Amino acid sequence: MQIWVDADACPNVIKDVLFKTVLRREIDMTLVANFPLSVPLSPLIKTLHVASGFNEADNEIVRLVEPGDLVITADIPLADAIVDKGATGLNPRGELYTEENVKGLLRMRNLMEELRSANMVSGGPTPIGPKDKQEFTNQLDRFLTRSLRRS
Repeated sequence: MQIWVDADACPNVIKDVLFKTVLRREIDMTLVANFPLSVPLSPLIKTLHVASGFNEADNEIVRLVEPGDLVITADIPLADAIVDKGATGLNPRGELYTEENVKGLLRMRNLMEELRSANMVSGGPTPIGPKDKQEFTNQLDRFLTRSLRRS
């Protein structure tokens, strides 16, 4: 199993949780971004620098992800694509993207985008807070425990 991180927009507080977790559990993780990243020195933690451009990091993650992998992202279209390949997504607020929920989440996201473009809705999500960090940490731990038990 591999953890992939859509690092272009991943909050630093979530990256810190991931760094500690992969080092403790000895799991490979790759952060994919279109800008250079600073990460702890470890053979378990890699970075993949992709070209600048719309969806470059997303496209590379979709290309490389394998069934059973975990992708950290808040990008629902990316989550939809990786779930179609047999992987699971986890957003920085602790919500899993699975076969059971990703299509509905994608429809809701598209609706909200239409409403925002029509100026019927404004704003976006609130910043990541301590409760979100805790929920992410708990969901990550549950997912890894289940996945590693199956291996």
